[in-house]
Amino acid sequence: MFSAEELAGYLVEVGISGRVSTSRERSLRNYRLFGVGDPRVRLGVVPRGSWGSGEVLGVMVDACGVSDDLGVVSGQDWIEPAKTVAALDAFADRIRNVALCNGAVLVGTGHPGRLGGFYRAIVDALSTEGCEVLTPAKGLSVDITTRFGLRTYILEYVRGVGRLLEPGVERAGCATGVHAHSPLPVRLALEAAAASGGRLPDLVIGDHGWVCGAGQLGFEAIGLADADDPAVFVGQAEGIVSVAVPVDDGVRSDYYLPLTRYVLNRACLSQ
Repeated sequence: MFSAEELAGYLVEVGISGRVSTSRERSLRNYRLFGVGDPRVRLGVVPRGSWGSGEVLGVMVDACGVSDDLGVVSGQDWIEPAKTVAALDAFADRIRNVALCNGAVLVGTGHPGRLGGFYRAIVDALSTEGCEVLTPAKGLSVDITTRFGLRTYILEYVRGVGRLLEPGVERAGCATGVHAHSPLPVRLALEAAAASGGRLPDLVIGDHGWVCGAGQLGFEAIGLADADDPAVFVGQAEGIVSVAVPVDDGVRSDYYLPLTRYVLNRACLSQ
């Protein structure tokens, strides 16, 4: 089991933190787009404050450790590993709190291929502790505008983790799922949960639109985000998102397993 110091070293070694694959150009572009209100970048966050690219950069410096020099416009971006570890500690504390009260959780990801295993292990541990893992709106369709036009997807769950599938995909339980940033899946899930009169989540866990969309609706939400995902960190700065963990969200899926073990160990949950 990694200590905090050992985990920081591991994060740099595999590229989850430190010099990450995310490009500085893409990060700065997304900071600008967030500032002008582009919904593709805001991920369901409706900020109360006025956020220009400079203000967004300031948040990203504080939360991720990216360079504060606007003159640095190219190359790979940087995520400070100590900030990742500190955020994982806070993430684990929220997991522990919901486990202690046998709370209900809703979990979903826009990166099912890369991050699905991370979330599934957390769901398994929370379920073992007696938490109710919610799967509302399972099998329902959602229309999302993409760069290729309007696309219809199906909301499905694998071991309690929500993700989108293209209609007609065979053996849905084995399909990887669609890479998506939209808040519409979590809105659909929460609306279905409310309409059923059943239990609502005490904690939403995810990334991209899952965490931003839930937080904007007033649910406690925690999750992972890359250096080019300013909405999650601005949401944290405004109190919409409870915990945003800075990571490169595009490395090999097995590289995230030590993060899962670290979180569950700190949260005192079975693994």
